[in-house]
Amino acid sequence: MLTVSNLSLQFGKRVLFDEVNIMFTKGNCYGIIGANGAGKSTFLKILTGKQDPTTGHVSLEPGKRMSVLEQDHFAYDQYTVLEAVLRGNKKLFEIKEEMDALYAKEDFSDEDGLKAGELGVVYDEMGGWNSESDAQTMLSNVGIKDSMHWQMMSELENQDKVKVLLAQALFGNPDVLILDEPTNDLDIDTIAWLEDFLADYENTVIVVSHDRHFLDTVCTHIGDLDYAKLNLYTGNYSFWYQASQLATRQRAQANKKAEEKKKELQDFIARFSSNVAKAKQATARKKMIDKLNIDDIKPSSRRYPAIIFEMEREVGDQILDVKGLEKTKDGELLFSNIDLNLKKGDKVAIISKNSLAITEFFEILAGNAVADKGNVAWGVTTNQSHMPLDNTSFFQEDINLVDWLRQFTKNDEERHEEFMRGFLGRMLFSGDEALKSCKVLSGGEKMRCMFSRMMLQKANVLLLDEPTNHLDLESITTLNNSLSNFKGNLLLSSHDHEMLQTVCNRIVELTPKGIIDRETTYDEYLADKKIKELREKMYS
Repeated sequence: MLTVSNLSLQFGKRVLFDEVNIMFTKGNCYGIIGANGAGKSTFLKILTGKQDPTTGHVSLEPGKRMSVLEQDHFAYDQYTVLEAVLRGNKKLFEIKEEMDALYAKEDFSDEDGLKAGELGVVYDEMGGWNSESDAQTMLSNVGIKDSMHWQMMSELENQDKVKVLLAQALFGNPDVLILDEPTNDLDIDTIAWLEDFLADYENTVIVVSHDRHFLDTVCTHIGDLDYAKLNLYTGNYSFWYQASQLATRQRAQANKKAEEKKKELQDFIARFSSNVAKAKQATARKKMIDKLNIDDIKPSSRRYPAIIFEMEREVGDQILDVKGLEKTKDGELLFSNIDLNLKKGDKVAIISKNSLAITEFFEILAGNAVADKGNVAWGVTTNQSHMPLDNTSFFQEDINLVDWLRQFTKNDEERHEEFMRGFLGRMLFSGDEALKSCKVLSGGEKMRCMFSRMMLQKANVLLLDEPTNHLDLESITTLNNSLSNFKGNLLLSSHDHEMLQTVCNRIVELTPKGIIDRETTYDEYLADKKIKELREKMYS
């Protein structure tokens, strides 16, 4: 059990947390959400002791162990992969080192023997003799091959380091597991494994994530950081979101009677309860809806940007024809034999086990890179708008946001400052924020600028490479709805499972041995056994 008591944190005049009281209990997974800047990661740092609060304290039940997903990808570069995982259970590893030091002594005494024996008993009780095989199993589960277990961490690619650090956090069955954005840089197979693992985890999990599908799959509770408070709700993210939207609508209906509001909430809870019964987290030990007090559901202070994609003209019958595309980079074959033809209404999820393959594919389609083999032909009625993975080149000039956005306008009306300011205001850059330099923007603010650019282009084909990067859940939700409503064609790469599932009607996977192309939903694609077998062959 982890308890937070009277917790407050203030930076100057800014109050981040005010008198937060919460108890995290065994058998539950808590998703911590909040707008960008609300303090989600800071709250986790306080829980782990890396940040001191202004007032209040955090207490972990005596004898319990907390494990934290390491954010510094270079912290264990001097160790082997296996040792990095073993060091995840600090006490167990220290006991092993102390025993090894005793047995290595040249003048090993009877007293040393007694001490080593005592340590051995504790080591055995902690499962120490099986720890190495357990660590290897955990590594294999997250996709780290046996041949890599004795490599130095410094030799690994970043994506593999992330998997090792995840295995380290999960190793040894910690009593409290704290994960900050655990799905970042993970492939779809590892994310699916992690979802299953956490859904069945019997101890306490506290997680920050922008992946809505992940939060829905693993969470039994949502902790919403809003108004400097942490409000705890029973249920997963979808339940919290729909309930908060309902509460917001009710607040706007000032004349609605209290009895009517209560009945509406009760009906909503009943509908959600029947739907959630099929979810992984709806097990006997996770009683989600039963303890919900409908009076606790409050409207949110969240602001949602107005992301709306419109087309200047309809697309014709000839949209995109790709023939025999192949690309090698830095000696690695990313993909080959890629044949793809788009038709009207196609909203395509572009996936691959190699994220570099996806980005190179988008860069080739956008005309920013050249394939080693093959051709790309766009239809004459198409105009494309590209959201690149790296938008650094767009923010080199020291100009304000009004002038930055004006670069992408097409007519005098749009170039007018009043229009620019109104447009930026709908994208949450209000007042003087529209006049700040584009060089000082945060990652999320840059993404909102890039969406503004795309909206002004009014393209009928959108190319989006990881468009949810740096976005808060509010912007992700708005983007998801906008892409679902978009009438043109779309090629989309994203780690956001929910977005791929709800937006795309076709899945295209790029592999070194060719393409897998299916008209299906994302969930159906991942669940299809024949496709799983084919994927294994294409990557082997």
